[in-house]
Amino acid sequence: MNIGIFTDSYRPYTSGVVRSIELFSREFNSRGHKVYIFGPDYPLLPSTKEDRVYRFASVPAPTFPEFSLAIPISAQLGQTIREIDLDIIHVQSPFLLGRLGARSARKHRLPLVFTFHTLYDQYVHYFPIAEKTSKQIIQRMGREFCNRCNAVIAPSRLVAGYLQRIGVETEIHTIPTGIDLDEFKDLNSSWLQDNHGVKPEEKVLLFVGRLGQEKNVSFLLKSFKKILSRQPQTRLVLVGKGPQEARLRKQCRQLGILDNVIFTGVLPRQKIVHCFASSHIFTFPSVTETQGIVIGEAMATGLPVVAIRAFGPAEMVSDGEDGFLTEPNLNAFTDAVLKLLADDELYKSMSARAKENVQNISLSRCADRMLDLYSDLIDRNVAAPRLWPYKNTGKGPVKTWLDTFKEDN
Repeated sequence: MNIGIFTDSYRPYTSGVVRSIELFSREFNSRGHKVYIFGPDYPLLPSTKEDRVYRFASVPAPTFPEFSLAIPISAQLGQTIREIDLDIIHVQSPFLLGRLGARSARKHRLPLVFTFHTLYDQYVHYFPIAEKTSKQIIQRMGREFCNRCNAVIAPSRLVAGYLQRIGVETEIHTIPTGIDLDEFKDLNSSWLQDNHGVKPEEKVLLFVGRLGQEKNVSFLLKSFKKILSRQPQTRLVLVGKGPQEARLRKQCRQLGILDNVIFTGVLPRQKIVHCFASSHIFTFPSVTETQGIVIGEAMATGLPVVAIRAFGPAEMVSDGEDGFLTEPNLNAFTDAVLKLLADDELYKSMSARAKENVQNISLSRCADRMLDLYSDLIDRNVAAPRLWPYKNTGKGPVKTWLDTFKEDN
């Protein structure tokens, strides 16, 4: 198959969406399929030319310059699609290049698949004005976009259920991004000691992700202050960067924990895996994740996880088996971490179960399911609809993702 991926983010930018594209693309290519990426360029980030990657001129986002906003215009796009003979188009967002990909699928009579990666309304704080109105508009746009596709991919069952409740009528398939288990072999379990000054007796709490408001890292810092008062031989390592980094450093100073928190910045992939291997517990406070790929990666190295019970993490973690799921409550989250730090037998049991359970979401299995879906759509000769009529579901204003989750749980 020749698979066209249209995405509003791609490397050298780093995110869960980019990671998902990388993993699936690599697996598909290794099986003899050809993946073509249509994404933005990044004027402010170093990049290299890649085969079968088509870049669109872009401008830095006003509120986060390292993220680029693609200009979804190309006089050569139609000719390119015909020349590479695409069989299917898979879009990764309902915005700029996602909409261009959808129009291209309609024009060229190709099946259209959309992965609902992100709880988009939880990111409206990056818009400088009209946050409440923006939230409602973005929710409605997401629902209508889903209903204009041939299939929608939800990374978790909870997200699939939510999409159904808000009026998505397109067929929904729950397919998480798989974990490449081969990456987590022969790792250096003392990498953080060797490279970031972690002492051998210290136990490391790890967070990997963007340092943005939606990741709730401020909550984690408050929890860590409490943990440190009970378990002084601990370190918190934050891998990643983002618009909240300066504010988080300031918070560390105010809390008096700066000497015990390590900000590594963005690390290349070959170093991130060693961070997992040289840590003790993976701590994940985000309440906006549709999956949380990093949770699966942590489990692949045998790290028990402490996460807030919401959407993706609620399915990635088996509460009480390979980690703990807590309410978004500071004391509950802190107590779960302290329990693992204090009980060696519980820790060993959860570590073993984490390695066992992550096998269920291996990259190979998830890629099988995605390719089966592609083949089914192509064999049925379905295509993105020519007309995209607005359909009023009569549901009125949609609640926020988190409000709906709380009501259901």
